[in-house]
Order: sequence, then structure tokens, then C-alpha cells
Amino acid sequence: MATKAKTLWYCSSCGNESPKWMGRCPACGEWNTMVEAPVEAKASAGRGAGRGSRDGSAHKPSRLRDIDRSREPRISLGLTEVDRLLGGGLVPGSLVLIGGEPGIGKSTLSLQIPLHAQGLKTLYVTGEESERQVKMRADRLGGSGEDCVVFCETRLEAILPEAEQMHPDLMIVDSVQTMFTDAVDSTAGSVSQIKEVAAQLLRFAKESGVPVILIGHITKDGFIAGPKILEHIVDVVLQFEGETRGAYRVLRSIKNRFGSTSELAVFEMTGTGLREVANPSEMLIPMHEQGLSGTAVSVTLDGTRPLLFEVQALVSSAAYGTAQRSATGFDTRRLNMLLAVLEKRAGFHLNAKDVFLNMAGGLKVGDPACDLAVVCAVLSSNFDYALPSDVCFTGEVGLSGEIRPVSQTDRRIAEAARLGFKQIFVSSFSSFDTPPASIRVVKVADIPGLVRALFRKA
Repeated sequence: MATKAKTLWYCSSCGNESPKWMGRCPACGEWNTMVEAPVEAKASAGRGAGRGSRDGSAHKPSRLRDIDRSREPRISLGLTEVDRLLGGGLVPGSLVLIGGEPGIGKSTLSLQIPLHAQGLKTLYVTGEESERQVKMRADRLGGSGEDCVVFCETRLEAILPEAEQMHPDLMIVDSVQTMFTDAVDSTAGSVSQIKEVAAQLLRFAKESGVPVILIGHITKDGFIAGPKILEHIVDVVLQFEGETRGAYRVLRSIKNRFGSTSELAVFEMTGTGLREVANPSEMLIPMHEQGLSGTAVSVTLDGTRPLLFEVQALVSSAAYGTAQRSATGFDTRRLNMLLAVLEKRAGFHLNAKDVFLNMAGGLKVGDPACDLAVVCAVLSSNFDYALPSDVCFTGEVGLSGEIRPVSQTDRRIAEAARLGFKQIFVSSFSSFDTPPASIRVVKVADIPGLVRALFRKA
């Protein structure tokens, strides 16, 4: 009599295990995410994620001081911004996951790498397009492509022997959701298949030293599709952000075992592919005529890169009795806090007025250093007074109305001076070196002092 195979239920969002089906995952709280998988498949995935050899031989431990890292050179991908995002290039044997919405430019970026990296022998595995479709896209993107080999296959047992025989400098898999392995008895794209495929590709990358780039889709909530353990398996997670109808894309580092996770790279989608934007401030600073109220330029820091962008605010009388608060690219709760500070500490009555806030360029800002620019934009719109176009702001606003200093003020001042700004407002408690002669640093201690220094003519 045949025995029923033992199965487990686990969450497709966070990977939490359960012996039975549940409508809501007790770990992450998501509904209807429990899927069933055989125990054998799950155990195989756990073994595949290890660092051991395929023949079962174990690696001997090494003293930390005896490990030589000088033999691990970085591999340049031919794209300066991507190399900087990865921490100086691609580490041999690493597993990189690039996620993003459909049509955002993941496949374009992954194909641009072998087309523009001279001498980088690349195996491009595609499970979504035919060879003819890849060739058509390559002709549009330009580049030689002499060292790029295209392999249209979705079965991992056929891909890995080909990669071992070719031993490329780089392997790109587009996408991980289309791949499957015979070790798991389920359809391609299922949670168990994604886990096992990623685990086997990780083992191949570590044993062969060939870096592997995986392309992954994201869910409607903006998370990479598949189990959360997929992000734990890989070494680097990069995510594409931006509106598909717009021209600009942001590639952000979510996880990086070999570099900083606070970096981003900006690209512009053109007819010939993605163009690197070396100075993102060029597209974020004001692009309109002077004399418009409700705008202020903020100096923020994303990783080690200072960015200047425009903060736009609109203050008007409440049309429906109840004042509205709306913020695009900024935390609405923090906007409410700043408005409460303006009312309590500076005497501005904005409780009967609608306040709309927008971060220009589609940015999502979390740096508290843009508080000062938000306050100035709101006051500028409230007074209908245009701020000078050569003035920028950086500083955090506290609940007592004080303006607090922010980190790396020197870099922010230097970037503002380089872009031609003549004046920058900072906290009076900030410490910095001698600023460039072309810019004047104005120190303000609190909101009333800021109003007196900036709006005395209003």
C-alpha cells in the first residue's frame, strides 16, 4: 500500500513553516500565502544552500588571519554607476538579485552589461525570450556582444553543465521565476522551485567562482516575488524603482555583503537603452522660471552621494471645511509634525488650510535633513513669497522648534557650491570646515530665527 508523501505548509512571503494550512501567516501576518510542498523538496533546498562540495567532501576550516583576500579582484561591468553601487565591481562567486516591476528595465540593464563590458565572457540564460528577441534588443542597445553567449533554456539540469563546460566570467539568468529543477516536483515559479533553483545557483557560484546575476519579478506590494528566504540566500539585492511612464530609473542597493546598502544609481531610459546619470542633481534642481512661491531646494545625502532636489508645497484655504494633508515622496506623519511645530513654536495657524507637498523628480525621501526645506517651502507658499533661486537648505527640525545639525555637512556644502548655489542655511550647532569662497553659510538656531533671516521682506 502506497504511503502518502509527507508535506509541510510554509508562507510564500516570509518562509515560515507550519504543519497545517492557515489562512493567515502567524509570522508576517499576510493572508492566503501558505503553500504546500513535499518535505523532500524542502530538505533538498536546505542542503543546496550550503557551502559544501557536490561530492560530499567537507572544506577544512581556516584561520581568519591566514585568509588572503588580495586574490579576490573586483570585476568591472562596464557601467560606472553599477560598479559603484556594488562597492567597486562584482565579486567573483557572488550571487546578485535584481528586482523590479515589469517594464522597468531589468532585462535591458542585464543585456547592456555584456554588450558594453569589453572582454567579459558572459553566458546569458533567458527563459522569457527567444534568441531572436534577444538579438533584436541587442541591436537596439548597441555594443559588440562578441563575448556574449545566449542560451534559451529553463531546466537547471541543462544550464549548469553548459555553464561548467563554458566557465564564463559572468552568468546572467533572466528570470529566476522561469527556471525549474527536476529535484522538485512542482511547476516553475512556485516557492519550492525558486528556493531550490536559487540554492543550486548559489552552490555553482561559490564552487566555480563565476558570479551569477538573477533577474526577479516583484509582487503588487513592491517586494521581490517568491519566499523571503530568496533574499537571504543571495549576496546582493538591487531593486529598480521609478515610474515606467517616466524617463528616469533608480537602482537602489537593498542588501550588499560586499559594500554599502545606502547607495543608489540613477539611469535615464532612452531609445538605445539605459543611460547613466552621473550627477542626479541636474534633473532634480529647479527647472522653471524664477519667482515662483512654494519651492525650496534641499541638500540630502543618499549613502555617500549628496543630492540637491526641489521641494514643492502648496498651501491654500480648506475647500471642504476639513484641512487636507497630502505628501508625495515624503512621510505624511512627519509633515503633520512639522506643521504642528510651525503652529506651536512659531505662531503660524495652518490648521484651517490645505497643505500639499511633493518631492520633485519622483524621489522618496527619508533623510531628516530635508525638514528645513519642507518648512521653508510651506512658509513660502503661505506668504506667497518666492525664495531666491540660489539658496538651499539642510537641517532637521525638532519638536521644540530647534534646527538640529545633520551628518556630513561639509559634503553637502561643497556639493551646493559646486552646483552654483550662493547661500545655504544650516543649523547653528553644525560643525564643518571652512566652506568654499563661492557660497555663504547662514546658521540658524530655530524656526523663529529662520523666519527672521529668510522672510523679513515678506
